[in-house]
Amino acid sequence: MKVVEELFQVEKAVIGVVHLPPLPGSPKYDGEDVSFIIESALRDARTLRDGGVDGVIIENFWDMPYRRCSVGPSTVASMAVIAKEVAREIDIPVGVNVLRNDVVAALAIAKVAGGSFIRVNAYVEVIVTDQGVLEPCARRVQMAKKVYRAESIKIFADVHVKHGAPLVQRPIEIVAEEALSRGLADAIILTGPSIGTPPSLEEVRKVRAKLPEASIIIGSGCNPENIDELFKLADAAIVGSYFKRGNLSSPISKEKVEVFMSKVSEIRRRIS
Repeated sequence: MKVVEELFQVEKAVIGVVHLPPLPGSPKYDGEDVSFIIESALRDARTLRDGGVDGVIIENFWDMPYRRCSVGPSTVASMAVIAKEVAREIDIPVGVNVLRNDVVAALAIAKVAGGSFIRVNAYVEVIVTDQGVLEPCARRVQMAKKVYRAESIKIFADVHVKHGAPLVQRPIEIVAEEALSRGLADAIILTGPSIGTPPSLEEVRKVRAKLPEASIIIGSGCNPENIDELFKLADAAIVGSYFKRGNLSSPISKEKVEVFMSKVSEIRRRIS
């Protein structure tokens, strides 16, 4: 059984994104009481769960412009409290992504909050981004798992991540293989170049051909029109922008979640 199927207990899993409002310590934070931020996260998490997704991932999306690597203590404290409340509220797996690439913080938050997985933007590649150069962190993540006794937390590693470019361009399938075999990631995430843009089917095919038994996750640009083609090659999808009622600052639309999950249910019935 593949990692994502084991974790989410379903074929073709869908992970909804909870975009947190600006947190204390970020440029856009306006002094709002953290209790209101928690309630915003719980509202979106409940909507995603009630709409039928298989898991959620929490990220400090509105803390832009992001720190390059290590976030401040206020971010870690805020996200730990929020993630704990979300994990307590819903009965599906919860993940953590600390932007831009504070993987040790993400792992610590997931550990104390009862999370099941983390997303890592730069895992075995040097990535040039608008925050600066992100260095690979596979060893740091794996050592932190030992220190925190967090071996059960899964590592979902981006390859050729969106909003960035590898310092050295190598075939995506080779980098994906190294993330699994040398970096010890549990699953691979493939994205397009930016939010709301899917990866090219050609690149997904290359990774699947190279790694027929790997867990492959589509990390951007999924919608009801393209999910059928993407799920012929991938095992899961992380869905954020499509689920919004309007722009990225809008709450999650339960109707859009249900439409998407209805399409996924059709796919599951067809392959079962």
